[in-house]
Amino acid sequence: MINVGLYYRVREGHEKEFEEAFLKVVSILKSSDIGFIDAKLYRRVDDPREYLIYSEWKDLDSFRKFTLSNDYKETTTYGKTILEGRPYHRIYTELKENES
Repeated sequence: MINVGLYYRVREGHEKEFEEAFLKVVSILKSSDIGFIDAKLYRRVDDPREYLIYSEWKDLDSFRKFTLSNDYKETTTYGKTILEGRPYHRIYTELKENES
């Protein structure tokens, strides 16, 4: 399993729209068989226009395949209309006992 942190800054006035889009996308991903496990949405306390989506994937290959899909391209195209700046992501893997 891997985790991916997706970081976004939303244009002022689009926070609720972003949150609703997140719920819709998660629902679609959960009903598909692409290796998506779950995701949680976090909002920065001192800047409520900054968000983190912390997602869980079966493996890195599953996440990479998703980023090449038409669904991902449609989501990112829509995101350009409500996001400020370019979002970015970081990939995290769980350390095994002998790796720490």
